[in-house]
Amino acid sequence: MLFVDPSGDDSGPGTAERPFATLDRARAAAAPGSVVNLRAGTHRLTEPFRLSAADSGVVYQAYGYGTAAQEKVVVSGGRRITGRRRDDDGVWRSEAPGLATRQLYVSGRRAVRAAIALDQNLTRTETGYVINDPAPRSWQGEVEFVYRGAYPWSEARCPVARISGDGRSTTVTMAQPAFGWAARLYQSVITWDGPGAGETNGADAPTSAENSPAFLTEGTFALAGGVLHYLPLPGEDLDDVVAPVLETLLHARDVHDVAFLGITFAEATWLRPSAPEGFLHYHGNGYYDGGPLQTVTFAEGQGQVTVPGDSAAMPGNVIFENSSRVTLEGCRFTRLGAVALEFRGDGVGNVLRDSVVDEVSGGGVVIGSGARHHRVENNHVHHVGRDYHGSPAILLSGTQDTVVAHNQVNDVPHAGIVVYEGRGAQVLNNLVHDTMQVLADGGGVYLSGSQGASYASGALVRGNVVRDTITPYNFGLYTDYGAAWVTVQGNVVHRADTPVVLNVSPPLEHVAFIGNFWDADPGDPPGGVTLADNTTLSGKALDDDPTVADIVAGAGLGGPRRA
Repeated sequence: MLFVDPSGDDSGPGTAERPFATLDRARAAAAPGSVVNLRAGTHRLTEPFRLSAADSGVVYQAYGYGTAAQEKVVVSGGRRITGRRRDDDGVWRSEAPGLATRQLYVSGRRAVRAAIALDQNLTRTETGYVINDPAPRSWQGEVEFVYRGAYPWSEARCPVARISGDGRSTTVTMAQPAFGWAARLYQSVITWDGPGAGETNGADAPTSAENSPAFLTEGTFALAGGVLHYLPLPGEDLDDVVAPVLETLLHARDVHDVAFLGITFAEATWLRPSAPEGFLHYHGNGYYDGGPLQTVTFAEGQGQVTVPGDSAAMPGNVIFENSSRVTLEGCRFTRLGAVALEFRGDGVGNVLRDSVVDEVSGGGVVIGSGARHHRVENNHVHHVGRDYHGSPAILLSGTQDTVVAHNQVNDVPHAGIVVYEGRGAQVLNNLVHDTMQVLADGGGVYLSGSQGASYASGALVRGNVVRDTITPYNFGLYTDYGAAWVTVQGNVVHRADTPVVLNVSPPLEHVAFIGNFWDADPGDPPGGVTLADNTTLSGKALDDDPTVADIVAGAGLGGPRRA
């Protein structure tokens, strides 16, 4: 047994009486079979905690894990902000040379970046915008424009390089290459009845601007020129102000048989959107990073969009790469600036269970190509996508035989559970509600692409309860963009704008909806889609039908771990 305490000493033996001070010292001392006990407090990292193959076979746990005496342990990549002064305008200012962050937390509360809506008339030019108003010349600092709905499912961010002008107008020069990329990427002609219809270029209409001291309102911050500006809430205590500075808390590569139990991972950022390349979101956690673009033409005259030939992906703040039999149990991932947890590359049998993911700027959990037999079970994932609104709560991309079961997913700006092309995914007995709160053209549970080679090897979506996907042009259960070999069986969809959609482009193939309960008749199925034994609940309470009541009772947290 080894022990780590924030007030310990790395020159000691790592015993209960004389614990180490850092995780890295414990890692160096641990052998396969070791248990590293983290004592209560904030274990503040100055660099990422890295594990390699030689560090396999070790358990890291909160002291007393699984007992009433379990201690509260936080592994943080944040920096405490001190040395503040309060000026006559009520703004607290802290000199913070070298500080780079996109988030701030005050007494554990997420303080949002200062922002204003762009309701002026902006004229796009080759280098930026002209605004027929001299007032924006006061928008000094490291300003960023946000493009909500660049596509209905996308939200982009481009830095401003310079603001100038005269007494009549303001000239905004945007950072390159982000602005040029955005103008080429966000071109569409949408002819179906939904958001973004018509011929548009998403770069024409930024929706808001962020991160100027001129935008401050109570409870918001701006970082400009090495000075942190914060306007407190009335009576707010500023003794605990933390700026996340690390982009990676934990990166484990090629490890096996490692466990993290009862640990909170908190306070990390992601700085790429602040770079001249910006953040040109496309779908899910994917964004455009230069390179070729393609034009996708939809069937039946539904229009066309420009898409990246190859997308980059938002990284995890906690990453397990090419690793197997990793268990994360009873953990919390919070106050994070990118994807909370990412399983990257080849790996077998990794598990996330009984954990909470919340207050995350990007996606919650991502399992990528090469993953086999992973499980995500009995977790609560909520209030993710706080800065990057296209981010899903749980995303599978190119995985094989992954199980997502008995989770609760709620309060998400776009889709809840997303399954891209892969094989044998099972989405079972989850409670998904209040998704699609910001963007459009997504769903509570969303699948696209081929999911196998037969119904037996394909995706199974069963026993889920999806409710309150009520914003326009969104769907409770959404099989999209060439989804194939998918069985959607025994689910309940309640209070959705539309429960399911059957006619998409490219068309669905070998998709079966069997024994589901929903609010509205989805209509006649096209070729490639089977509808059988489904029930429309219009005008009925959920507990009026005993089968529905059983599905509702069995969905979400608290169910059996192995579905």
